[in-house]
Amino acid sequence: MIDQLTRELSFTATCPKGLESLLSEELRQLGADDLREQPAAVHFSGSLALAYRCCLWSRLANRILLRLEQARVGNAEDLYRAVAAQPWEQHISPSGRLWLQFSGTNREIRNSQFGAQKAKDAIVDRLRRDSGARPVVDKENPDLTVALRLQRDRLDIAIDLSGDSLHRRGYRTHIGIAPLKENLAAALLLRAGWPQIAAEGGALLDPMCGSGTILIEGAMMAADIAPGLLRKSFGFERWLGHQSDIWNDLREEALERRRRGLERELPEIRGYDADAKVLFAAEANIARAGLERQVRVSCRPVAAFKAPSHREIKPGLVLTNPPYGERIGEQEALRETYAELGRQLKREFPGWHAGIFTGNPELGYETGLRSHKQYQLYNGTIPSQLLLFHIRAQSAEGMAEEGEARRSPEALSPEAVGVANRLRKNLRTIGKWAQKNAIDCYRLYDADLPEYAAAIDLYKTVDGELYAHVQEYRAPATIDESKARARLRDLVRAVQSVLEIPQRRVSIKERRRHSHKKDQKGGGQYQKQAQLQKPTWAAALWVSEYGAELEVDLWSYLDTGLFLDHRPVRRYLREQVRERGAGVKFLNLFCYTASATVQAALGGCAQSTSVDMSKTYQAWSGRNFRRNNLDPYRHQLVEADCLQWLESAQQNRRGHYDLIFLDPPSFSNSAKMRGVLDIQRDHAKLIRQCMTLLAAGGTLVFSNNLRSFKMDEEIGAEFSVENLQLLDRDFQRNPKIHNVWKIEAR
Repeated sequence: MIDQLTRELSFTATCPKGLESLLSEELRQLGADDLREQPAAVHFSGSLALAYRCCLWSRLANRILLRLEQARVGNAEDLYRAVAAQPWEQHISPSGRLWLQFSGTNREIRNSQFGAQKAKDAIVDRLRRDSGARPVVDKENPDLTVALRLQRDRLDIAIDLSGDSLHRRGYRTHIGIAPLKENLAAALLLRAGWPQIAAEGGALLDPMCGSGTILIEGAMMAADIAPGLLRKSFGFERWLGHQSDIWNDLREEALERRRRGLERELPEIRGYDADAKVLFAAEANIARAGLERQVRVSCRPVAAFKAPSHREIKPGLVLTNPPYGERIGEQEALRETYAELGRQLKREFPGWHAGIFTGNPELGYETGLRSHKQYQLYNGTIPSQLLLFHIRAQSAEGMAEEGEARRSPEALSPEAVGVANRLRKNLRTIGKWAQKNAIDCYRLYDADLPEYAAAIDLYKTVDGELYAHVQEYRAPATIDESKARARLRDLVRAVQSVLEIPQRRVSIKERRRHSHKKDQKGGGQYQKQAQLQKPTWAAALWVSEYGAELEVDLWSYLDTGLFLDHRPVRRYLREQVRERGAGVKFLNLFCYTASATVQAALGGCAQSTSVDMSKTYQAWSGRNFRRNNLDPYRHQLVEADCLQWLESAQQNRRGHYDLIFLDPPSFSNSAKMRGVLDIQRDHAKLIRQCMTLLAAGGTLVFSNNLRSFKMDEEIGAEFSVENLQLLDRDFQRNPKIHNVWKIEAR
């Protein structure tokens, strides 16, 4: 048993959905190795001491599981044999108390209760066979909790070292109407940057603090207090493998760190609530956490919310979890509460950071503030968003711009009223969908009305500014040019009127629909926008996509640097990397600005190669990499003709990559290329070349935007080819905008 416990062990930390990346980083800081994320869990390896440290110090995990075995299980007999093969006599006394947690089913084991019963029989029979005694089943006070998870034909067998869920710290005996779990509150604080703000002396305020969970978690972070110190027990304490000397040393270290932390002067941490009754619960919880001197609460409505004035405090963080209709009343009644919160933040807290966590993001917009970041999380089973804001003092330019946006634009023509109405309708549908899914850049309109043939894309920057990218499709020759210009003016006025943005935030371009390669002369996607001069004041804009920050240019080129229709493709690539686990090598051919590589890197790929022949777009890719802190030694940018690079890669990179993204233009005859690329003619050769670069079990994702494209039948015979339907709601009016295939070896 000692040998088993001194070697490197495998663990799983479970967490609420949406916290996986945060938990992975926390575990890394605690000393974990070989981290691999999956939905609601992170796998890692380390010593038993590391597991104890995670139980004591993790602010985000629900449970820490010691993984014993992973077995293939097809039926009940396989399940029994796999569980019975484990040395349970090393983990629990034959006369001890046992509890099993079983989740999952497969084609033969269709009921989790049946699976739990079969697993329990296997453990009991093994212990009884060797000793004659058997453990009793005890859910409330077990000596050992066994966690089993069945997914298809794979069974994970583990021991729960946590006992009760780790989010239950032990300080919260009084809760409000809709309590926020402790680990979710900790996640909100981390996403809002509280540790850095606290280190710099900034304050933490919650204007609707409820039972005080955000405040207590914030104080524990600032004072370096282990979240598990107040817990009465952990699941490992009566496990036969428990090493009490290791645990006692870790606990003594945590107590000493708490003592030193509370001796320091902490930042101002204050909470307010209009309900005096709920503040009694907050005060009781604060006292139980031993933080009466560090955290104070008082009764105050949102309309009176101000920074404390008893002493000078540094600007810091306002973070709150307001009600959002589903909990305590109708949404309409809460609109004014959110609006009042926004007014107070703008009036009283310039220079501060703010965060609002809500299950109804539409109410968040009632604040009148523009969030620079949004995080999709879950409050229990309720999809919710954390909206983050920088509260800035109104500059003269900003006030003038707001005034310009508020002024009534030039009257719309009767014809343009129709397109304005369509834009409003789309904002209520597509816009609501985008908000719900934390999508900042999306297509609002795509020639919905034939007489106004244009595409309108919205880009919200990380600073919260909204821009419109208007791409007018060239009118047929039968339409008088002056009439076409008048329609474009009406269209732009409608955009300004509906979106309430100044003219300088509207970019206008003309884009042809390319039906044939002869219409795409020169470098294809690398063509400059000839008809439009970039404004002298225009600068690069940074937008957010699934946590990545990417540069867009709405003025210089026909394309902006971010193909919005490929958003789900980039998401799919990121998920593919995550599913494959550690060590993934990714190749991006015709990479453009390498936004797909950024998503793959943030998904966890170990190495990447991004190839493109354009100096402009390679430099752009480099800026995207630096913005997202990608290591240039692990993520390589290669300026080269992809066709030539593929030829040379056949000799030195066979079997090198686990995932390849091939997204060529439909046609290209750039002077930098040896020949001419015609994707319909050349795709079979490109695909075969890429397949030789794939490692065993690897995947090629092949995409193009040629609407008349047809896959070579021989490719379908040689490889496993699956047509992926990867279009988000904002592009479903135009299902032929791109083609995407998943291609693997048979």
